[in-house]
Amino acid sequence: MSDRALTTLARKAGLSPIWTDAHGQRRVVAPDTLKSVLRALGYVTDSNTQVAESLREAGNALPAERTADAPRRAHAMPKHAKFWALAVQIYALASESGIGDFGTLADFAADAAKYGADALAISPVHALFGARPSHISPYSPSTRLFLNPLYIPVASRDRAAKEGPLIDWPRVHAERMRSLRSAFDAFRGDDDFDRFVREGGDHLLGHARFEVLDRRFVAQYIYDWRNWPAQWRDADSRSVQALDAGDPEIRFQLYLQWRADTALGAAQKRARDAGMAIGLIADMAVGVAPNGSLAWSARDEILDGLSIGAPPDIFNPAGQDWGLTTFSPTGLRASGFAGFIATLKAAMRNAGGMRLDHAMGLRRLWVIPRGASAADGVYLEYPLENMLNLIARESLAHNCVVIAEDLGTVPTGFRGTIARHALYGMRVLWFERDGKGNFILPDAWERTAAALSTTHDLPTIAGWWTDRDIYWRRKTGATADATRKAKAMRASDRKKLWRALKQAGCAKGAVPESAGPVIDASIEFLAKTPCPLAIVPAEDLLGLREQPNLPGTIDEHPNWRRRLPDVFASRASRRRATLLTGKREP
Repeated sequence: MSDRALTTLARKAGLSPIWTDAHGQRRVVAPDTLKSVLRALGYVTDSNTQVAESLREAGNALPAERTADAPRRAHAMPKHAKFWALAVQIYALASESGIGDFGTLADFAADAAKYGADALAISPVHALFGARPSHISPYSPSTRLFLNPLYIPVASRDRAAKEGPLIDWPRVHAERMRSLRSAFDAFRGDDDFDRFVREGGDHLLGHARFEVLDRRFVAQYIYDWRNWPAQWRDADSRSVQALDAGDPEIRFQLYLQWRADTALGAAQKRARDAGMAIGLIADMAVGVAPNGSLAWSARDEILDGLSIGAPPDIFNPAGQDWGLTTFSPTGLRASGFAGFIATLKAAMRNAGGMRLDHAMGLRRLWVIPRGASAADGVYLEYPLENMLNLIARESLAHNCVVIAEDLGTVPTGFRGTIARHALYGMRVLWFERDGKGNFILPDAWERTAAALSTTHDLPTIAGWWTDRDIYWRRKTGATADATRKAKAMRASDRKKLWRALKQAGCAKGAVPESAGPVIDASIEFLAKTPCPLAIVPAEDLLGLREQPNLPGTIDEHPNWRRRLPDVFASRASRRRATLLTGKREP
């Protein structure tokens, strides 16, 4: 088989054999990578005859993308809006029940509204794995269609589960599930519950079945549905279909989803009733775990044998393999985008806004053959315009603004395209620089994006100022030489940031030693941008050094485990919230 034929087939199948990296360098994908990905997509490449047949199949499977005469525009914020939001990991909120939950979130929303916040940007609340309490990353869900039952408000009698700076997830999980099981045992039915189950239909019942089966097989040390006995691997098999809503364990799972949905809806209502213009901004993860509920129940719609991630770039020279799967382009088209639409509806159901994690995945995704390194991947094209129009349609139907995480290696023209559909990009303080590395002043920030001080994957203001992220990188494997270079660059960047803060009228005097003045000035700096929404994480309002997650680590850093102190008990937090409100007035 010639390289030309392989390249032609790859392009017809939606792959990019040639791409441009974050440094602007032209990169060519290795033939073996193309063959592996093509095989995973269902194309045989072992002979010239097979390649010719695969070329015909690719031509039929990937018709030209169709659009409306004009892009459909999503629900937008008012033209001259200058809203602000707090970003928060729900579990981290101060709570008497061990972790923050949807009840805690409702109370926190009401408090934040008193200080002028227009929205709360929350961590993903997707369903994880009920049988695996140590699986805690909110960005590695079992499915995005349903919710994490651990966020159902419950009382806790286990004092040890509430204490300490870090959450003991297995202990919290056990305590909360005991409480929920007791509540279910006393449950005698409810019209609203019956309606919820009917409306949830096959998707809801399928997820309940997965949870019951996963628990059964995890007890036998089988952690992947692909290794279950044959009659259980197929979600449509007679054995699986025999598990219906009359089964007590299935009914318990349905009950958990009903309770979670009701509580999240109540939190959004509380936020809006308290005066928030937007309320909750939900977070939709870019993919799902390949051994989870969605992958089991929608096998024809997702990528098989491939994981998604990111190519090597400035911040991750080895690339990233997120260990996730997602919808395949052919699966999307074959189903009429049914799974994607259902996912959008689920995310927007109880929210006034939605953040799309790694939004470039609407245009292309870096796919990696199973077992290969993250660098040995290739871009796979997606039907961008179709997906954007569907996002806009659901956004309008739910009165839900959409924020697209467009950070990293961004395809040419992507930001302009999403702006035409009224999706807002994300601009983070650390990255808003000119060609010389100087920080861009507030007036020059884009009006088509949200302004952020940082994200859950990046250092807090205090952490950045005190090199806390550099400390963690050294602790988790960075070389001494890389650490020295990072510290030298950070010292230079601190001077650049302080200079920009002074030029913007947000700071005075010499570069400070402590982070406090920098936090105040940076928050005022963000507030002065023309962006319609400024988002500040609770960690920055509190002046904390630690970030929720350190990408590329699992147990080396306490990801997704840190508790927050009571946010508004801090005088500094209240002052910064008041500052945001005052400076964000149009």
